[in-house]
Amino acid sequence: MFAIGIIAASMAAVAYGVSTVLRALGARRVAVEQRDEGKAGIDGSSSPSVESTFSTLVDPAFILGTVMVVVGFAGGAVAARFLPLFLAQSIVSANLVVTALLGTLLLNITLHTRDWVAIWLVVLSLFMLGVSSAPGANDDASMTFHWGLLAATVVLCSVSLFGVYRGGAFAAPIGGAGAGLLFGVIACSVRVLDGLEPFDLVTVLRDPAAWSIAIAGAVGFYVQTVALQVGAVSGVTAMLVVGETAGPSIVGVVFLGDSAHAGLGWLAIVGFIGAVVGAVLVAWYGSGDPDHFGEAPPEKGGWRRGREQIEEQ
Repeated sequence: MFAIGIIAASMAAVAYGVSTVLRALGARRVAVEQRDEGKAGIDGSSSPSVESTFSTLVDPAFILGTVMVVVGFAGGAVAARFLPLFLAQSIVSANLVVTALLGTLLLNITLHTRDWVAIWLVVLSLFMLGVSSAPGANDDASMTFHWGLLAATVVLCSVSLFGVYRGGAFAAPIGGAGAGLLFGVIACSVRVLDGLEPFDLVTVLRDPAAWSIAIAGAVGFYVQTVALQVGAVSGVTAMLVVGETAGPSIVGVVFLGDSAHAGLGWLAIVGFIGAVVGAVLVAWYGSGDPDHFGEAPPEKGGWRRGREQIEEQ
């Protein structure tokens, strides 16, 4: 089961990385169209309108990215059940590496020596986590903990939605951090969800953790979409990865009995810190190269008009 969890977490990392770049591409196309049509910044803020957000949702690249989110969620859910959360979420955070590499092709992001150093920091840190992590995961938690997850979900959703539409210049980092914490809630909820072994649909639906998964997933996805419209994909993802990695990891150690091999706790701590720092550096270094609209090459044909088609008219 431990090996299955590692494979599932790795699959989630790849799927989430591909998804982030594709959804960012879709968001940028809509941003370009909104700007060229004179609709960007109508309300005087850096946040997009609800209309532009829903326009992003029907972009072909965004739709394909959404499919990859489902794949990533499935992998992350399996990993959360079979691995300590600090290991599962740290492996998933490697989606930053996928985002950086794929971003060079689709978002015109250039990787420098410092970027490669940060990427290898992530890889080596994940190796340390894998060596130090003890197999086995405790899935039992009191019903109070389940209800606490639901309450935390409602609070995070409220703060995140308010932040992305009223945060002004801070809308993108607030959206990224909010989405990350909400995705972290999903990992914690999947870990303790009742009615899975053996499967009992009634038990699942009665569990507050199940409602946390549904609400956090929907709002987290939406908030991240808005953040990708107003901020650089790397910067948004940096905030997201901190939230989705640090939050569940702390919860797992404090409340769910996650641990490392005897005598290797120090290695787990070093690996965890290195993975988070490296992932943030990958995102941070990549955020300064392209401008907001330069990240989006126009779409030729398809469901939406490309930037060149608009300019020609």
